[in-house]
Amino acid sequence: MADTKVILSGWELDNPVIPASGTFGFGKEFAALYDINCLGTFSFKGTTRQARFGNPTPRIAECTAGMINSVGLQNPGVEHVIAHELPEMKSYFHKRVIANVSGFSIEEYAETCALLDKEEQVGILEVNVSCPNVHNGGMSFGTEPASAAAVTKAVKAVTTKPVYIKLSPNVTDIVSIAKACEDAGADGISMINTMMGMRIDLKTKKPVIANKMGGFSGSAIFPVAVRMVYQVYEAVRIPIIAMGGVSSAEDVIELMLAGGTAVQVGAANLVDPFACKRIVEELPAVMEKYKIDRLTDMIGGAH
Repeated sequence: MADTKVILSGWELDNPVIPASGTFGFGKEFAALYDINCLGTFSFKGTTRQARFGNPTPRIAECTAGMINSVGLQNPGVEHVIAHELPEMKSYFHKRVIANVSGFSIEEYAETCALLDKEEQVGILEVNVSCPNVHNGGMSFGTEPASAAAVTKAVKAVTTKPVYIKLSPNVTDIVSIAKACEDAGADGISMINTMMGMRIDLKTKKPVIANKMGGFSGSAIFPVAVRMVYQVYEAVRIPIIAMGGVSSAEDVIELMLAGGTAVQVGAANLVDPFACKRIVEELPAVMEKYKIDRLTDMIGGAH
């Protein structure tokens, strides 16, 4: 019998398959299609202190082996999430979830995380440092070790739950940023977030997306994710939730061999709403094919 269980900071998951934030909402639409309790857990929609309408449309552009999005963190705000989304979620998802948090200042990250930290349904706080720092000319918090460390310290000071910092791949040296987060007290790393991409419409001769550029995701970025997870695993001693272009059970195992303890699935959910269910169901057969008895034995196995 294949053992698919993994442990993230003391939290045992039935399997390592986790829909990524921004591709699964709060799970409600997917729960109408299948029993989402088959998942390890899921990371819910990126939440900010205040409600956000997001970026102007069009926000999505298709491309070979992927997609580009510039949704702009549209969400109802943390107070609405706590008052409405989390209580409603109890009716269709009976496990703890990962709360994905975004912010535009260190204070905003800390405030939002402190509020979500009190919620029993939240198992991990996943802090997205790919947001522009409004006090620093719009540079992303995650592009520089000191800024990423400052967010980590501020959040750790006001929370008791495990804090995983979600890193951007749009940097020269992701390893130094991961290390800075670990040194600042992070309990884990989530990686990688989307890369940057752009499409131009040949008819209008203008960018397809209103914001011109957006986050590039999908199977095309998978090799980049494998490389970066492999590098960071060598440098840190905290668990990694790996992601980036995952669309199959084989991809899950490959990212675990690179160093992931669990694996998130993003863009694939937007192409096939049953993608995560299929991957969970395929895992035992793929484990048998490669003579794997326990998935935890695969973590960092390629090193």
